[in-house]
Amino acid sequence: MESEAHVHPHTHTHESHPNIVKRLKRAEGHLRSVIDMLESGRSCLDIAQQLHAVERAILQAKRTLIHDHLDHCLQDAIGPVAPGDRAAIDEFREIARYL
Repeated sequence: MESEAHVHPHTHTHESHPNIVKRLKRAEGHLRSVIDMLESGRSCLDIAQQLHAVERAILQAKRTLIHDHLDHCLQDAIGPVAPGDRAAIDEFREIARYL
């Protein structure tokens, strides 16, 4: 359940969201396949490879969401940033890759 601090009264949608949804739906289907593989006794190597693929897809969706947030929401909150002052935002965006 979402805490009150994270509930937003307005719709919070960005241009990247439909692609993120599409990526997560593919990962969801892929995860179902992995479950089927486990239930049917497939090799651990095959299962591990497929789990890795699911994990990467979810990680990429998360990164895209965070980068989009940094590009839009953070910039909206602080206002226009001069190109010379953008280094701190770019560095923050870069370090978010390690989340």
